[in-house]
Amino acid sequence: MSTLVRWCKFNMVGAVGMVFQLTMLAVFLRWTKGHYLFATAAAIELTLVHNFVWHLNFTWHDRRDSSALVCQFLRFNASNGAVSILGNLAVMRLLVQGFRTPVLFANSFAVLICSAINFCLGHKWAFVTRRYATSTRSVECPNCR
Repeated sequence: MSTLVRWCKFNMVGAVGMVFQLTMLAVFLRWTKGHYLFATAAAIELTLVHNFVWHLNFTWHDRRDSSALVCQFLRFNASNGAVSILGNLAVMRLLVQGFRTPVLFANSFAVLICSAINFCLGHKWAFVTRRYATSTRSVECPNCR
């Protein structure tokens, strides 16, 4: 599959994931009456699980490796999770507190900023299978032997 086709699929999943994340953020803000950064982190983690399932079955379905499923999830959660949580929280804090931007708009902007980095991490590391890792000399998960 070409990188362009995969990038388009990634963005389709990302668009659905963004709607899911914004919905969860709105729900958490309404239910918890807590701090918007805690609600954002919770919404991101749920969205990571949601997006992993879709990416595994749609974006990188050709790299699905049932023997490496746990490693793929851990790599995805560590890479895309770190970028999404740290990037979103930093951008959210800057926009909401610094510029008084509405929370849902700030979150939408933060998701878009993190998207390109997350695609590269997913393509080159999180969804690399043993077969693909060997052919590209990429690093593979040590527990996936």
